[in-house]
Amino acid sequence: MFQVKKLLVGTLSLRNHTTQISETDSIIEALNKLTELSIPNTKAIV
Repeated sequence: MFQVKKLLVGTLSLRNHTTQISETDSIIEALNKLTELSIPNTKAIV
């Protein structure tokens, strides 16, 4: 996870505040998708 954050986050490349917010949102969205991929699918056996 550290390597992914280092790869994605680094520094914000855009200068405008509103574009930095959207860039941050897209980074968070990408991290959430990567986290979802690592969660195993489990089913309760009754």
